[in-house]
Amino acid sequence: MKKVYFLCTGNSCRSQIAEGYGKKYLTENGYEVRSAGIETHGLNPRAVKVMAEDGIDITVHTSDLIDPAFFNEADLIITLCGDAKDNCPVIPQTATHIHWGLEDPAKAIGTEEEIMDQFRATREIIKQKIQELM
Repeated sequence: MKKVYFLCTGNSCRSQIAEGYGKKYLTENGYEVRSAGIETHGLNPRAVKVMAEDGIDITVHTSDLIDPAFFNEADLIITLCGDAKDNCPVIPQTATHIHWGLEDPAKAIGTEEEIMDQFRATREIIKQKIQELM
């Protein structure tokens, strides 16, 4: 089974959304999908909410640090922010690395609806990119 690892700073929003879509679209193609961060910030409730809007339940996800064993065995490592790209361990030569430089929706400001719109926009970008991987 091939392994894909989605990495972000705090494993709170972007990588959690990616893991949700990865499990929906990639596991049926033989991938084991996980996400992690270089830090743990907890699962962002707005990420849970926007994923639920698209029919994906990520409430059981946890905010995890990078697992060195899974990282070193991963076939595909996708960094979702510059911080993760710059600060994650050296990518194993056996892995393919893709970088998606996405803005952190958790840093969005404005009304609740404006912030949620930023989460939705990020969700749609991630969903499209994962569908393109198939």
